[in-house]
Amino acid sequence: MRTAVVTGAASVVAATALLCCFAVDTGEYALVTEFGRPVQVVTTPGLRFKLPYQSVRTLDARLFAYTPPSTEFLTVEKTPVVAASTIIWRVNDPKRFFQTVFDRAGAESRLSDILFAELGAAIGRSPLTAFVSTEPGAYRSDAILAEVAAKCRELALRDYGIEVDGVLLRRFDFPQQNRLPLYGRMKSERGRISMKYRSEGEEEGLKVRAVADQERSRILAEALKLAQQHRGEGEGQAAKIYAEALAQGPEFYRFTRTMEASRNLLPKGTTLVLPADSELFGLLYDSNHYEHRAATRTAPQKRRKE
Repeated sequence: MRTAVVTGAASVVAATALLCCFAVDTGEYALVTEFGRPVQVVTTPGLRFKLPYQSVRTLDARLFAYTPPSTEFLTVEKTPVVAASTIIWRVNDPKRFFQTVFDRAGAESRLSDILFAELGAAIGRSPLTAFVSTEPGAYRSDAILAEVAAKCRELALRDYGIEVDGVLLRRFDFPQQNRLPLYGRMKSERGRISMKYRSEGEEEGLKVRAVADQERSRILAEALKLAQQHRGEGEGQAAKIYAEALAQGPEFYRFTRTMEASRNLLPKGTTLVLPADSELFGLLYDSNHYEHRAATRTAPQKRRKE
């Protein structure tokens, strides 16, 4: 009888301990509720205690990524677009989270409504070029998403105890029925811009070529002037050298000039018969030909003077 009593008491104590103790794992929050009303929030891992009639509900503290379905919006130019985004979130205030959305499904439903309203308002205030543009100054998608994320973060934390870590744009396209005319309009716009750039490039090219031609003419004129100057200096130097060489050996100079004249006198293959005392062969006939000739020229001049 005593053993049965002890065993029963031990069982009651063990059951009470199981009802009063609970463990919180890393990466989760624990919420102790009393008849559905939260009375204790545990945000750190470890062993905790509660009353036997109280209940424990755990919430995942890790990050979640939620991607709502694609939705059609209108830009500021009333251009229909299809956008899809992803919102990154986690539980920040477990008590408010439990009281307002209760679980992950409820949280994602509320986040979908907030994201739809804020993203639609942001797209409605922005032109199409803010999301689709080849000009760096017109593209503002990152800044717009940062504004959307800030607004969603403020509303979700205030109303539902949810911390929004970021908003990502997953898709931005046109509706299927509007793609062909929109693509045609974009193609014509790109063609107009390309023609503008081409005409500006041709105009700039004409300016560059005109400047290059002017510079080329200036350089050629300067080069021609320098060439003529150097040629004149060279010819003067050559005449000086010829005069000095002639003064040193006039007979040799006469001889070379005679040989050049005889070489250029007649075409190649022509036979010419001349006397041995000809001017062309005088030096071959008499080595003192030029001295004798000079003496015969000076004798009549002396007689005239006399």
